[in-house]
Amino acid sequence: MIEVKVTNETGWKRALNAARRTMGKELLDKEPSREFKLRSLYAEHSQIKLVEYLIQFKALRQWVGVHLLRHPFILPFIHSQRADRRDNPVPRDEMPQGSLNDQDFVINAQAMINISRKRLCGCASKETREAWQAVKNEVEKIDPEMAQVMVRQCVYRGFCPEMKCCGFCHTEAFEKELKAYREGKPQGTA
Repeated sequence: MIEVKVTNETGWKRALNAARRTMGKELLDKEPSREFKLRSLYAEHSQIKLVEYLIQFKALRQWVGVHLLRHPFILPFIHSQRADRRDNPVPRDEMPQGSLNDQDFVINAQAMINISRKRLCGCASKETREAWQAVKNEVEKIDPEMAQVMVRQCVYRGFCPEMKCCGFCHTEAFEKELKAYREGKPQGTA
C-alpha cells in the first residue's frame, strides 16, 4: 500500500484575493466559499495556480516518481541516493529503477488537474495510477473541491482522446463518473 500525505500549503485565500484584485475589488481576510473554489477549478482560471499542495510519498518507486516529474509545474524534493548523503549498501549505479525512495512534491491546483487527466487513465501504468489515486484520496480529506476535479482524461473531455483507448469510456462506470463530474459544477457554469 502506498503511503502518502498531502497538505494544502497555501490555502485558498490567496487565490480569492488574486481573483478579486483582477476585478478591482478589495481584498478579504477569509477563505472562499465552496462555490468560488469549484467555479475557479472547473474554469481553470489562473488564480488556482496560487493554491499549492505538498505531497509526501514514503517508499515510492523511483520510476513512478519520474512519471510524475514529466508534468510541468511540479517542484520535486527527491531524497538523494548519493553515497555521501545516505547510508545505502547498494552503490548508486547499481540501484534498480524500482528502488523505493521518499519523494516530496510541491504542486499547484492546475498541475493536480493536469496530472490527474493522464495518471488516473487506464493507459497509465498500474503503479502510477495507484500512487496518484492515493494522492487524490488524501486530497479528498483536506480539499474535497480539488479532489472533485481530479479526473481522468476521458471524464474531463467527455470522450477518450488517446490513440489506444483503455476502454473505460465504454463502461457504466465511465457514465457514472462523467455524470458526477458534470453535476458537480456549481450553478451558472457551462
